[in-house]
Amino acid sequence: MGLAAAAAPAPQPEIVQAVEFPYYLYPRSLWERELVWLKNIGIHTVEFSIPWNWHQLQPGDFDFTGRTSPRRDLTGLIKLLRRLGLHAWVRPLGLISGWPSTGMPAGAPERAAWVKQIENLLATQTTSHGGPVEFVEGKWPALDVAPLPQPITMLSATDLQALARSRAAIEKAHGTLLWKDVEDELYPAGWLPVSAGDPPSLLHKGAVGLSGDERSTVAALRRSAALLRNWPALLRNLQPVALAHAAGAKLPDNIAIAELSSGAAGAVSITNRGPNEFHDDLRLYEPAAHRTVTVPNLTVPAGESLWLPLNLSLGPSGLCAECSNFSVSERLVYATAELLSVEYENGILAMEFAAPVAAEVVLQLERKPVGPYLAAGTPRDFDWDAGAFRARLPIPASKLPDHRVRIGIAIEEPENSGFFDDARRLIVGQKNTLVTSYSSAEVAARSRLRLPEGFTASAKNNAPDEIEYELSVPADAVHGDFAALTLEADGMPLGRARLQLFRPLSVRLMEAMQVHFGPQTELTPDPPSAPLDGRVGGTLELSLRNNWPSIQTYRLEAAGDGLTFFPAKTEVSIGAMEERRLSLRIFADAGVSGLRNWTLRITGAGTAPVELPMRLVLVPRNGTVAWSADLNDDGEPEFVLESSKARAVFSTRDGGRWMEFTAKESNTNFLPEQGALGASGSVSARAESDAVVFTGPGWQRTARLAGGTLTIEQTTPLPADGLAPVRQVGVEFSIERPTANRAVYKLE
Repeated sequence: MGLAAAAAPAPQPEIVQAVEFPYYLYPRSLWERELVWLKNIGIHTVEFSIPWNWHQLQPGDFDFTGRTSPRRDLTGLIKLLRRLGLHAWVRPLGLISGWPSTGMPAGAPERAAWVKQIENLLATQTTSHGGPVEFVEGKWPALDVAPLPQPITMLSATDLQALARSRAAIEKAHGTLLWKDVEDELYPAGWLPVSAGDPPSLLHKGAVGLSGDERSTVAALRRSAALLRNWPALLRNLQPVALAHAAGAKLPDNIAIAELSSGAAGAVSITNRGPNEFHDDLRLYEPAAHRTVTVPNLTVPAGESLWLPLNLSLGPSGLCAECSNFSVSERLVYATAELLSVEYENGILAMEFAAPVAAEVVLQLERKPVGPYLAAGTPRDFDWDAGAFRARLPIPASKLPDHRVRIGIAIEEPENSGFFDDARRLIVGQKNTLVTSYSSAEVAARSRLRLPEGFTASAKNNAPDEIEYELSVPADAVHGDFAALTLEADGMPLGRARLQLFRPLSVRLMEAMQVHFGPQTELTPDPPSAPLDGRVGGTLELSLRNNWPSIQTYRLEAAGDGLTFFPAKTEVSIGAMEERRLSLRIFADAGVSGLRNWTLRITGAGTAPVELPMRLVLVPRNGTVAWSADLNDDGEPEFVLESSKARAVFSTRDGGRWMEFTAKESNTNFLPEQGALGASGSVSARAESDAVVFTGPGWQRTARLAGGTLTIEQTTPLPADGLAPVRQVGVEFSIERPTANRAVYKLE
């Protein structure tokens, strides 16, 4: 039998969960997308170091605005965090593993100058000034920041044991969880230590790819983020409870269980590290009643961890701050699935769980629910014990990667109610129409709409029990973020809506090229770039998605020096939340070749004009073009050889690293993630008609492309390339090395 905990010590600081976001290792064009994703899964804090030798260009010359590289725009990152309502944990003097010189100032004078720069940059950006910077590691007397809760537990999002390790950290009920290896990290060219003949990869894989694709291991982060979205306020008061044992038998050695309680709430953390499913009844201590409670039919799959609620209030002292309709005695007795959230509105109690297997939840209530009961959107039966006033609700297993499932049961007929009618999304920078309806004209008259900061709304009555709001979304709101809206009357919530924010129109260039890192990882350069026949022109296709919940008409105008567009101007109407394709015929003027910039200007739908930069690569039909651009957003240009059959990409850093060799028809890259022919140091490069010439210390290398054949010659012996012939997706990659100074690579 479990024993009650001793007298509880003072509450510990709230637990903090953060994700490492090394902005300098991530293309600037993707910052917004990834930070919005982190916020949406439940992360509130991002951690990052600030490399001194990345931002100091010369003594006394610092770039924090991205003037020399988009990835140096630290000021822009802080502004973005502020717009998203995220907090920052900053490490200005932290050692950065794998970064040259660990990112630290070289000496005492450099350190003093760096400290001054950081203090000037962050002084007005701390949370005490309304900014996003909550923690700054180290001693910074000039910065008004809080100490970081200890201890710090570091977790890798690619670790198969990450979920179990995160639960062990959460069981401590205080401290900091730092998730690393979340996104793919892409080193700027030249900033990763390179050994000649064996260049390490510029790419360090995480749980989320550069294209936003989620790998299976990211489920652990999603689960942890969802759990700690609502539990931290309860965790600070939880203390360990001596655990009872499994009913009828000793717990297996590979089952780890911890029970925590504050007297008013409890939780059980259980991890199955064994190869087989664990299934048993479990006896746990219920502090409020000073007795044990049996949780029957508990199932924990192999390798799974669950955070189970025990004796949890359904009122405001539980997970639902606005559930004031429940009495002190009404509670969640136990659940055999992981409880993530509790909500109550319009008489309906909704709960979200992580349920890898079928489970159940038992509620102690003061009245029988009026029903119906919905589980994962499907009507289900539930058991009601009239003598004990307990409802037993089945929870279906979820097949989603993070096992999330939502259930809801009508507890009572609401006296007053309010609803958002068909509210689905909001358009950034625009006036949006929201219609709300109420149970009576009296309730409508007493109601109000609670909005996020920066949003405004004006109301008009369409009917006595209906109010139409014209809601203005700030122009700096972030695409993909969510806005929480609440209808309330007499201080009580009536209805809620969590609406996603969208820019008015989303545009994609369908033929945009991808930069490859190895055979699987792709990155779309910004601005998007597409190849085109330089002699006869060609057709590009644009995908236009109208994000408004109503039909809209847009006017498009394409223009670029040395280019002719048909149609140059056009008008297109697109249905509500629908996508249309638009074809553009493009011709190049005589003598125009290589990389060309052009702009798509969009007006209409009541929005301010938008100009989208794009690029064309004019490729001779039976020839090759050499061109150069910054393809991975690191501030350094890559040099590209391109024919109608193949594309070869080179860096001017890392000894002229050969980064990519792609068969264009199948979009298959035949180089590994580390590329080939890399070495230490920088080289100079120049583009010729069908070749790129590199000049290094004591040598010159010429790469020439003809069709699918790339010939590389060097005045000294070529370094080992580490490549071997292979066949992929119907394309043969062959290699000939006739001399030490010459190699021929073919795609056939």
